[in-house]
Amino acid sequence: MVKMAAGEENQQGHRAGVYKQKNKGHKNGKHRTKGEIEKDHKGRVSVTALTKKQRREQKRMDRRHQANQHRKNKKDMVLTEKRRLGSKDGPPHLVVVVTLHAGVDAAAVAKLLCSEGAGGLVRQERCVSGVAESFGLILPRFKQRFTLVRPDTADLYALLDLAKMADSLVFVLDPTEGWDSYGDYCLSCLFAQGLPSHVLVGQGAPELSGKRRVESKRALAKILEYRFPDSRLLPLDTEQDALLILRHLSAQRQRKLGFRSRRPHLVAQSVSYTPSTSAPGGAPATGLGTLHVSGYVRGCPLQVDRLVHLTGYGDFQLSQVDAPADPLPLIFPTTRTAKPGKEGEVDMQDTDAAPVRILMKADPARREGLQAEAEVDPMDGEQTWPTDTELIEAEETRKVKKLMKVPKGTSDYQASWIGEELDGDAESCDDDEDDDEDDDEDGMMDEDMEEDDEDIDSQCADSQTAGSLCGSDEEQEELSPTEPSGADQRYDDHIDEEEEGEGLKRYREARAHELFPDEVDTPLNMPAKNRFQRYRGLKSFRSTRWDPMENLPPDYSRIFQFKSFDRTRRRILAEAAKEEEGAMVGWYVTLHIIDVPPSVMEGVAAGRPLVVVSLMPHEQKMSVMHLLVRRQPNNKDTIKAKEELVFQCGFRRFRASPIFSQHTTADKHKMERFLRQDAPTVVTVYAPITFPPAGTLVFKQRDDGMQDLVATGSLLSCDPQRVVLKRLVLSGHPFKINKHSAVVRYMFFNREDILWFKPVELRTKWGRRGHIKMALGTHGHMKCQFDNQLCSQDTVMMNLFKRAYPRWTYDPYAPIPLPWVKSELSEEIEDADMD
Repeated sequence: MVKMAAGEENQQGHRAGVYKQKNKGHKNGKHRTKGEIEKDHKGRVSVTALTKKQRREQKRMDRRHQANQHRKNKKDMVLTEKRRLGSKDGPPHLVVVVTLHAGVDAAAVAKLLCSEGAGGLVRQERCVSGVAESFGLILPRFKQRFTLVRPDTADLYALLDLAKMADSLVFVLDPTEGWDSYGDYCLSCLFAQGLPSHVLVGQGAPELSGKRRVESKRALAKILEYRFPDSRLLPLDTEQDALLILRHLSAQRQRKLGFRSRRPHLVAQSVSYTPSTSAPGGAPATGLGTLHVSGYVRGCPLQVDRLVHLTGYGDFQLSQVDAPADPLPLIFPTTRTAKPGKEGEVDMQDTDAAPVRILMKADPARREGLQAEAEVDPMDGEQTWPTDTELIEAEETRKVKKLMKVPKGTSDYQASWIGEELDGDAESCDDDEDDDEDDDEDGMMDEDMEEDDEDIDSQCADSQTAGSLCGSDEEQEELSPTEPSGADQRYDDHIDEEEEGEGLKRYREARAHELFPDEVDTPLNMPAKNRFQRYRGLKSFRSTRWDPMENLPPDYSRIFQFKSFDRTRRRILAEAAKEEEGAMVGWYVTLHIIDVPPSVMEGVAAGRPLVVVSLMPHEQKMSVMHLLVRRQPNNKDTIKAKEELVFQCGFRRFRASPIFSQHTTADKHKMERFLRQDAPTVVTVYAPITFPPAGTLVFKQRDDGMQDLVATGSLLSCDPQRVVLKRLVLSGHPFKINKHSAVVRYMFFNREDILWFKPVELRTKWGRRGHIKMALGTHGHMKCQFDNQLCSQDTVMMNLFKRAYPRWTYDPYAPIPLPWVKSELSEEIEDADMD
């Protein structure tokens, strides 16, 4: 054997054995690593990367200068908007005085703010159409002009319309109680729709003694912490206090409301109506006319080709915009030859001699149309057209169907025909049910009431044997309570028995739904597969797909839909922010609104203010709107789905019949039969498109004309493809229980229904899951397989779903609620609560 040299052995090194650990190589995927990319580029840099790198790498001083410029531009913008309001270049400062307590003297408050001692000069009275107590005020000392309005607080709609247009609100409080129950109700509505800048003032504090004044001040501060944690209460008892409040109003920071600042709007200061003598083209008159509305443009520039919305009346078109003389000018002498006087002396113009200029006229080619609904093509979706022969055969068949009314069993043809007729009747019966939950819940309530009657009868039977309350009429008269007192009689006079009975029925329905959610009984008089033929089972409510374009109702052919609502909203809002043409903010203009019904003038004559808002593109078109609301804590009424409610969404007010659903992030949402008290709920209605943000108020109309605030929230989105599923739960009872199977009964009552619903999954209240294995007999017994053994007290359930849609009951003419008056009944209730 040849010996290996020492150098050669060292050069060969160590050889690994068979037990050496072998690690997996790093899996970098199909992409290239950074090192490989750098090797391939060999130092070359793309043009885009080079420019981005240069743009990012700025010097420190350049970054500081850029930040200072942005800060300065924003500060100048805020100061410009602040100085423009109330000056000669902007609209007058619109101040609305709101009294929150019945014991406050509202007339004295308005008199103090408009007094000469406060430095104001009243140049115009009744300057807001429909409001008696409204004044145009000029303050030469501050070079400001104000429009003070004191609406009737009892008219809730008038208060809300003026508050959403106001620049500042002045809340007048009682020095001891702050606000009463109706004042708290008004505050809830104002906070929900959006609260602008506000000032809290108190009246009557000097009349209290020293000790009572300190106690009332401490109690009032505690009350204010709930609604106004960061606000300060200002006194308003003298003209000096009024001067300080006006100075505070002119200098305070203005709050921006999104739905108001992005749209041109104005409050009508003068309104006139001209009936049309003839329609265009020589047609006879339609009963409509032209409404002339004058006021100051606010928000952003107004375009004549855009539609306008009159709150409570609907959408209309403009024909032209005029520029009359400003009724409240603010002009200061600039030449040395002017008449000497105090600094800031105001020189008034002769407004009657100034001519009226025509600013803009609408272009029929560019003016937006009033089309709110899409054109419905009844043959849209038809693939074939029947031939003449098929039409003749169908007509003959229809005539034969009418004549073929013979007893069952006469012949094979007649017997089969009678069976088809019965099936058709079942289908038509199901088609006529627009609201299945009404029938379901009525059936549940009938059973509950029958059980209650049986319990009462049994109690009466027991009591008769014992000789107690359910005896003869004479015994009942002997044991009857004493005659009602005068207070009880007056209390009963204000109660409507029919309304009480309806409220009891609603309460029992809501209670039954809370105890047994979505559970219904299988009908005995018709097959379940016919009764629930619109429903289907879902393997998983979360992951199973539901086609949003499947089996849409005919109403969906009348609405409009965006491919991407969010992208369209961003584009339209960006275009609206760049508009610099039209009637500018602060101009006093007259709008010629055409084809207006005379009912608008009836509302103005009744003392209601008129608010005009210019619409954005597409905001007159109908679609499916979703509102996110939450119930009012102090309202306990039962609100059922598809019940007619009154909505105020942003600048619109309308009536509609909504449906309710859960607010989740999934692609399917479970329908709620009632508006829940403990969770936010999505309300779905057919309504015109509105771009958020916008506050939402939901009212319920009483039988006596009053309205209750039931929910508040905001506009969520516009999405017709949002799937809302209504759930039905069929329940059964385990009859025989084995280890992994059970015989279930009372869910169905014939063999055909069991075979029809066999693919649907079963579940139990105790968490077991299973499926139908086979039908036993012909009376509805079925053998079911489960993942574990059932308990004897468990309940077997089957979930069925169908898509739900709201009702098309949109009405832009919302009913006007009766003015709030504190009745004797409310006083007695408050006294009883205090006792």
